[in-house]
Amino acid sequence: MPELVVVAEQLLAAVPGGTGRYTAQLLRALAATAPPGWTVSSVVARRPDVEAARVEGVAGPRVLPLPPRALVASWEAGIPLWPGGDAVHAPTPLAPPRSPRGRTLSVTVHDTVPWTHPETLTPRGVSWHRRMVERAARRADTVVVPTEAVARDLTARVPMCARVRVAPHGVTDLGPPTPVPGLPRRYVLVVGTVEPRKGIDVLVEAVAELTRSGEAATDVPLLVVGQPGWGGLDPLRLAARHGLVDGRVRVLGRLTDGELATVLRNATVVAVPSLAEGFGLPVLEAMAAGVPVVHSDDPALVEVSAKAAEVVPRGDARALATGLRKVLTDPDLAAGRVAAGKARARDFSWHRAATVVWDCHTGKDGGLSDPGQQHGGES
Repeated sequence: MPELVVVAEQLLAAVPGGTGRYTAQLLRALAATAPPGWTVSSVVARRPDVEAARVEGVAGPRVLPLPPRALVASWEAGIPLWPGGDAVHAPTPLAPPRSPRGRTLSVTVHDTVPWTHPETLTPRGVSWHRRMVERAARRADTVVVPTEAVARDLTARVPMCARVRVAPHGVTDLGPPTPVPGLPRRYVLVVGTVEPRKGIDVLVEAVAELTRSGEAATDVPLLVVGQPGWGGLDPLRLAARHGLVDGRVRVLGRLTDGELATVLRNATVVAVPSLAEGFGLPVLEAMAAGVPVVHSDDPALVEVSAKAAEVVPRGDARALATGLRKVLTDPDLAAGRVAAGKARARDFSWHRAATVVWDCHTGKDGGLSDPGQQHGGES
């Protein structure tokens, strides 16, 4: 019986982030859409506790003999340690350097940030991601990307031997809402790892400008959901610098899915001011939840929202404040964005994303024959 093995290391990361959610959701969808006779399992590096990598419906995780650092080093060095199975999908660039004869390897590349915005990553992160992505482009059978924007930019920057397939993310079922005490009646919400690339500094400045305007409709707090990443970005320190006191900026940290569902559905507006993204799950999840969105003009975010959101220039706090003010003060505009967002969100599903990945391994690839020059899949 053929087996698809998925590298699930991101589920055990200290900060799983959006790629962790992607890995978990894609695993569930791959199991639910497996072709007849196929099985799906996961694999991780050796650790004392791998329970966080367990996904319902997926066999495993199978534990490799190497601990995390050794596994990363071996694959980075080009050692062909195959994690088992007839096919392997790596949901991040951490992947075997090549597939043995008769087996297939697909790798998801989420964005081109190491090339477009290297200053928003650590120097080590930039170097590692570039090397691993370039290796996948040469040696994997297929590179999977979440948007046409990433496909275009990646193939322009990296010599491609692998096929490139576009498989957009889906809407995550967060399950029933869990009560979150003390939520304000109205608030701006931002969701994501707290790091420089997410534009949270620009958002805090924009919220400060709205507060200074003296309009009751725009004097709303900012809620920040997500774990701290690299860069030492402190939203509360930024808030104090801009005079936002008395709880006008609240950091909720990492929430359960049920808590996130509550905070998301009760938001007045979701802001996604990122400098660079490959997809932007918060945009899709907010639209699906019926919340208006204001996001930056990053090409991937523009592609995902497809004119269903307010779009503002990246890094421009004044423009971001203007976009937020429109939604906060114009109920008709906000209602229109909600309706358009819900309609757009229906175009996305994890099952569709999984189907594209399965096609990479079962030969149903839409007839792609010119690696790196043709894009396929849902867009």
